[in-house]
Amino acid sequence: MKKLLLISLVAVLALTFVACSQNKSDDNVIKIGVSPEPHGKIVELIKDDLEAEGITLEIVTFTDYVTPNTALEDGDLDANFFQHEPYLNNFNEENGTNLISIGGVHVEPMGLYSSKYESIDQLEDGAEIAIPNDGTNGGRALLLLQEAGLIKLDKSAGILATENDIVENPKNLTFRPLEAAQLPRVIDEVDGAIINGNYALEAGLVPTKDAILLEGKESPYANIVAVRAGEENEEKFKKLMDALQSDEVRQFIEENYEGGVVPAF
Repeated sequence: MKKLLLISLVAVLALTFVACSQNKSDDNVIKIGVSPEPHGKIVELIKDDLEAEGITLEIVTFTDYVTPNTALEDGDLDANFFQHEPYLNNFNEENGTNLISIGGVHVEPMGLYSSKYESIDQLEDGAEIAIPNDGTNGGRALLLLQEAGLIKLDKSAGILATENDIVENPKNLTFRPLEAAQLPRVIDEVDGAIINGNYALEAGLVPTKDAILLEGKESPYANIVAVRAGEENEEKFKKLMDALQSDEVRQFIEENYEGGVVPAF
């Protein structure tokens, strides 16, 4: 009986040791979900730097704006880097998730692109504009048009404005809401498409050259790194943000994106 008890105790201690070892290993691993461009390239840039800090970075690429958050909430990721904070806040509210920002890295100016017109002044009466169909980016697109004087929104609409909030529309613009990732593909089908910076870059567009209307550098929509609430003070995430907000990353952004991506730190 004593021998059996001793064997059981050894087994429990062994399992405890393995569990602790696994937890320790997890402390040194960050599995991060990213959009391919520019997030994936920026994260690849700092991979070796984090390795030198004892952190292994596992990069998982996504092409939509929903799965990276659900994967993070479900524990399949440790962090993600693809969205701005207004989108994250809206996602939390709509989905009951509890994700938070641990810092901003860059702004990807949203722009209006057209294969038919070279200036917003050329937009004809009744022109069709494709915009993102999610609440925050759709509202962001409409705010961009308002800033250019093309429409006027109800003052109470805020960042989640929809077409129903348009109170003045002198050119009688019509709108085609689509998933953000699909917008570059419909440029030739509509009079203009308002595209998020990362999807514009993936499509080979140069925002500062190809957009006929572009957000300024003062845009409040900085792309952030998100983690689960309660884990934001973990040391590995502090090291991640130090690497992402480094002079190396700033120089990389400024040298490679021609104003289509702007440092936000």
